[in-house]
Amino acid sequence: MNRIIRIAAALTLTLSTANTGALAAGAAAISGEVKKIDEGAGKITLKHGPAKSLGMEEPMTMVYRVKDPAMLKQVKVGDKVTFEAEEAASGYTVTRMDKAK
Repeated sequence: MNRIIRIAAALTLTLSTANTGALAAGAAAISGEVKKIDEGAGKITLKHGPAKSLGMEEPMTMVYRVKDPAMLKQVKVGDKVTFEAEEAASGYTVTRMDKAK
């Protein structure tokens, strides 16, 4: 009986952790559209919906720095993207970006 309880507890913990990770990843993703790319400055202008992970409740268009300049070569103006960003002292930085499907 003790073994069954331990297995059930381990399974519950595993499922709980998996669901929390999925929710966190989904909450951080922001949908947007590429409006401008400035490879020389390492910046991208994105029009996007609410970015709750950044404390932005309203849709807006913003200029972001990119963590990796190679990201700018993977997209073009007009592309729909999903991205994650973080706030730093120097402004907002895109840390991950993928073309939307």
